[in-house]
Amino acid sequence: MEPPESHPRYTSLMTRDKLVKGWEEGLVATQGLIAHGRGEAFDYLLGERTTEEGSLAERVSAAMLLSAEHPVISVNGNVGALVPEEIKLLSDALECPVEINIFHRTKERVSALADRMRDVGCRKVFGERPDRNIPGLDHARAMCTNEGIFTADVVLVPLEDGDRCQALKDMGKRVITIDLNPLSRTARSADITIVDNLIRAVPAVTAFVRSMEKEPLLWEGIMENYDNVKNLENVLSRMAPTHLRDKHGPKRKL
Repeated sequence: MEPPESHPRYTSLMTRDKLVKGWEEGLVATQGLIAHGRGEAFDYLLGERTTEEGSLAERVSAAMLLSAEHPVISVNGNVGALVPEEIKLLSDALECPVEINIFHRTKERVSALADRMRDVGCRKVFGERPDRNIPGLDHARAMCTNEGIFTADVVLVPLEDGDRCQALKDMGKRVITIDLNPLSRTARSADITIVDNLIRAVPAVTAFVRSMEKEPLLWEGIMENYDNVKNLENVLSRMAPTHLRDKHGPKRKL
């Protein structure tokens, strides 16, 4: 049964249905369903909207992706189930490849995700035949391709694992992530952390790319004036005002 568009939780319910369908089709790992629920809880704290801090990070991300020589978009199960068409539009705007990279890796899941991205029109999809490993990782997410993530200078990694984010940074890459939890390891180690729902963030980055693609003189200034740690602090303050954090929880250095 599909809920009516008038339902106050319509977007959330439809997003959940997409994930369940992705699980049924072999795209999404069972653990991905749990991860989505955790992220949705943080989205409640944002008012289920793109905040000023989220929009700023999206604009800076667009500038960084436009300035890259070899940007790559990393796609996992939840991304492939929720925003495949949106990822395709972003990859078109940047003329960059996508690469399938998943933690709970099976040949069948990787192939299903690659097929999904090709079905929506992505022209370069890597990841089915990994030929390199990211140094410092001893699990399946270390596997990557030389044409894609291994030689990328900027990697957009939505819904990332903290250890891979740090490993990519250790390789000298600039990392952009989309993560609704401003306290996660990923959020704190990325160069730019977009604290926003995936379904809002990807189209927003694409819109900024399209609006700025012919203005390269803007890109460096936009990036130079951005402070990811400060932006995360502002997001956290929005989610939990300082007096509540001081009273009810330990302070964490970002």
